Amino acid sequence: MKEKLIDLFEYTCHFNKEMIKCISENMTKTDEKTISLINHTLNAHQIWNSRILYEKSFEVWQINPFESLDDINHQNLLTSVDIIQNFDLDQRREYQNSKGTKFENSIFEMLFHTINHSTYHRGQINTLLKQNGIDPLVTDYTFYKR
Repeated sequence: MKEKLIDLFEYTCHFNKEMIKCISENMTKTDEKTISLINHTLNAHQIWNSRILYEKSFEVWQINPFESLDDINHQNLLTSVDIIQNFDLDQRREYQNSKGTKFENSIFEMLFHTINHSTYHRGQINTLLKQNGIDPLVTDYTFYKR
């Protein structure tokens, strides 16, 4: 199962990178909401990794320098893969959400949520790209596996 989870994170990283590239190539047509959502997608991934590792995290809606997004995306992948390879995925972690409310989930649940969250926001970004006259990306998992 760990190999499958790593594959899903590689898929997530790949299409995050493609989104960053598409936005970069169309910066004059890209709106602030698109920039905010790609940052949020990467920030949230970093935040979930940090919750698992009990480390300091980004802010949910912080805007990072655009030129750093590829590096953040790649580091998120490396950190998630390291977690998958070195932790018991059934182990539970206590954490606080951005509003300070305490929760507890298994590492697997937190990682799976991270993948799902990224997919959800890439769909939103694709909608915004289309609304701004930019061809949306095909980001289906089966397309990735072909």
